[in-house]
Amino acid sequence: VRHGFPAAVEEALCGVTGAQLELHYCLQALGEYFDQSHVALPNISKFFLHQALEERKAAEALMKYQQERGGHYCSKTIQKPNCDYAVGLMKALELAMVQWKTMLRYFEELYALSIENADPHSASTMKKQFIGPKIQKIKLMGDLLTNARRLDCSQDGRNSLGDYFMDRLQKEFRTIIEPESSDHCSSCPPLQPCTGAAEGLKRPQRESYQHRNGIGPIYATIHCTTMLPQCNDGTGAKVKQGREGL
Repeated sequence: VRHGFPAAVEEALCGVTGAQLELHYCLQALGEYFDQSHVALPNISKFFLHQALEERKAAEALMKYQQERGGHYCSKTIQKPNCDYAVGLMKALELAMVQWKTMLRYFEELYALSIENADPHSASTMKKQFIGPKIQKIKLMGDLLTNARRLDCSQDGRNSLGDYFMDRLQKEFRTIIEPESSDHCSSCPPLQPCTGAAEGLKRPQRESYQHRNGIGPIYATIHCTTMLPQCNDGTGAKVKQGREGL
């Protein structure tokens, strides 16, 4: 299984994996900073936390690749992230840009080392799975920095109006946290087509009448009463009258 896996490439993979974990640590620290009460930029915080999770998955993918090639991961010392000075949005984006450029340089050196040691499999893997995504991240951070400079975002930790606009209106920040929209509430059953019997519509009327007589709360079993279908055989008027009574 270790055929064609040079020791120099294995050692370099350990170093790059350690740097990848340091990048994850740095991005996570930035995400936690923007979530603090005196900063309160939740979209930016979740953006950095999401990027930190992706970098951790990339580090785990490097470890798995090394095991598949028959190598052994040697853990490195993870340094404390040097992001204490990144107290504003501009400095945080610049720090993330520098970190991703540094990681891109590491992967390029690993790619060149793989070519030099006649390991085309490692070279192809680094180029397709790691170098390409890092280039996309650098482009993303460049676009965010351009918009932050146009809005005159803060650099000294004092939140400005530009920071608020970036947090609320920037597409890259909002797409990380926006849930999928739903047209129906989760507690409401789907509406059934009206068949004219109206048997299912008489039961809620009887239950609501009992509740009005003092048996249990009034709104205990009422769900979406304003969306009941109207029948064509005259029962719709009865349902409407019962709804008005509620």
